[in-house]
Amino acid sequence: MLGSTHGTLTTDSRRARVIACGEQRPGPAVHGQVDDLDVSGRPLYADVPDLSRFFRPESVAVIGASDAAGRPNTGITRQLLAWAERVGARVHPVHPTRPTVFGVPCAASVAELPEQVDLAVLLVADPLPVIEQLAESKVKFAVAFASGFAETGEAGAEAQQRLAQAVRRSGLRLLGPNTNLNAFERFREDLTGPAIALITQSGHQGRPVFALQELGIRLSHWAPTGNEADLETADFLSWFAEQPEVGAIACYVEGLKDGRAFLLAADRAARRKVPVVAVKVGRTEAGARTAASHTGKLTGADDVVDAAMRQFGVVRVDGLDELQDTAALLARARAPLAEGVAVYSISGGTGAHVADLATAAGLRLPQLSEARQAELHQWIPEYLNVANPVDNGGHPVGDERGRKIIDALLADPSIGVLICPVTGPFPPLSDKLVADLVAAAEETDKLVCVVWGSPVGTEAAYREVLLGSSRVATFRTVGNCLTAVRAWLDHHRFTADYRSPFDEAPRTPSPSFRKAEALMHPGQQLSEHGAKQLLRAYGIRVPREQLVTSAAGAVRAAAQVGYPVVMKASGAQIAHKTELGLVKIGLTSASQVRDAYRELTDIARYEGVSLDGVLVCQMVEQGVEMVVGVTHDELFGPTVTVGLGGVLVEVLRDAAVRVPPFGEDQARAMLTELRGRALLGGVRGRPPADLDALVEVVLRVQRMALELGDRIAELDINPLMVLPRGQGAVALDALVVCR
Repeated sequence: MLGSTHGTLTTDSRRARVIACGEQRPGPAVHGQVDDLDVSGRPLYADVPDLSRFFRPESVAVIGASDAAGRPNTGITRQLLAWAERVGARVHPVHPTRPTVFGVPCAASVAELPEQVDLAVLLVADPLPVIEQLAESKVKFAVAFASGFAETGEAGAEAQQRLAQAVRRSGLRLLGPNTNLNAFERFREDLTGPAIALITQSGHQGRPVFALQELGIRLSHWAPTGNEADLETADFLSWFAEQPEVGAIACYVEGLKDGRAFLLAADRAARRKVPVVAVKVGRTEAGARTAASHTGKLTGADDVVDAAMRQFGVVRVDGLDELQDTAALLARARAPLAEGVAVYSISGGTGAHVADLATAAGLRLPQLSEARQAELHQWIPEYLNVANPVDNGGHPVGDERGRKIIDALLADPSIGVLICPVTGPFPPLSDKLVADLVAAAEETDKLVCVVWGSPVGTEAAYREVLLGSSRVATFRTVGNCLTAVRAWLDHHRFTADYRSPFDEAPRTPSPSFRKAEALMHPGQQLSEHGAKQLLRAYGIRVPREQLVTSAAGAVRAAAQVGYPVVMKASGAQIAHKTELGLVKIGLTSASQVRDAYRELTDIARYEGVSLDGVLVCQMVEQGVEMVVGVTHDELFGPTVTVGLGGVLVEVLRDAAVRVPPFGEDQARAMLTELRGRALLGGVRGRPPADLDALVEVVLRVQRMALELGDRIAELDINPLMVLPRGQGAVALDALVVCR
């Protein structure tokens, strides 16, 4: 595969930096200070456990060790003894009735261990009674293989909770329960270059990544987190990001224990420019939720997970084969010198097909300059296309022309990646082609990718030449190649400009928070009037309006607001006024206002809806209707959503979501994700919308989510009318449900 870009690690107790390519990877601010907490009291930086003694202990206790034939513990004990020998650890078997195990003196109990141990491996059915014994012996880490906990149902979950509480009291750190021996596998030590560190909640799902070692890809660690009663994915992610040998972190995640902890860990990896690639199962909707607001219906739980991962640079893939290939490329490829991709093949049909797929995958295939095309036509017949994709017709590959073509493509300043699909072995052309590609890759800092399409995979050109190269990225499918290349380019673009949102998150409440607190009513839904007061407190513009309680008052208010007006019933029980007929628009006279007031109050009385009054509002017509809101996600807490609004919001379901904190760049990125974003740019003669004002509203709503997150169940601004450029945005309606 590819060469290393990583350097050395230097650490002090509070701040870590990695020196790579002459560049420092900054660590977070010093921990333990007040500014380590955000405005809601949540941590801003990952708490990184020192796991060095877990993976490289000096002494290991095996509780329940056995050498009796046919016993499951015997095989495990044998593997642990072999692993301990490889890492240079002393092993102390513990068993109440055996003097020795495999010839090693055996302690009768934890209390009789001859020394303080770093790691205790529990080969017992119930680890709970052992935890307290380990605490008294000041053991640092323990591993519990036992199953029968949260994975089995309610009773098992309660047992796991008791285990977790005992671990917290003990002061040790626990891996498991329901984990396995993957952390103690035999890793190849003859491989060099940046390594992949692996985290899995299901050990079997990590096997394909572990097997990459057979293709020459180095693996440094494997953390099988199991049920995560204590140590979780985020802990290993944070620690792996600081290890100098780790070039990328590959994860198989079934469920996140703590969404905030995961994001803090991903932030730590992003600061250090360490790629994280993850398979996260559960793309289907886990279950319907009841929501009063439109916002609550716009995104499912997996939409939030997907957005949160993307927000912090985690590359999400679907399959284990994609996890293999993407993690391998990200671990070992140098940073791109250019983002352009050239597709080169010995078949015009193959090149055109791959070029189409690459463009659909979001890769840029720049047309080569006329001068470059003229140069290529020295070796390629004039009738063949060399603009990109480049078709050599086959014959030039068999002689010295083949290498010259490759060198010319790699010399082009617009090209950073050369992708060469070889659909099947066709000696001697394919053998000469891959040999030239490998030789050229050794002399360039640009990425050379080969897709070896043969279903056999036993050919010498593949097994020996391609897999024997440390500089060529070899794939078996075009799809995986394009996915990996896109992820590689995205990662380097993301980390080049990465600024941690946690560094800029508010630490203290704003003056708006003090005003807003008084407006919140726990467990209740605010009326539209109350919800708009909340928006005003945070500087979000609402129409000129007055709340009235009589027809005469409505007429006076309309004169002051200015015709035409909109009239709406305002009450805490009303979620969707339009559906109940509680909105009247385009009123242009006092008589219409009087009639509308009577009709609105009659409907409310008939529907059994209690009102705090009727709103007489300024009518705002010119603009793009959007929705901006806040919902509470079980994993990540408050989330902010923006999408196309109005009456079609739930039909179109065109929305983007982010987890606070985030900056202006992410707020603008949300708008680019919308399918209907063209409406904001102006269509059919309409002027462009005020994007700056829309972004400002999103950021102000985010501030509300950060400061009032525990108090807001849902917030829904719909529609937010985004006026033409320079004229701002106006919240025409709002709904707030308090927690």
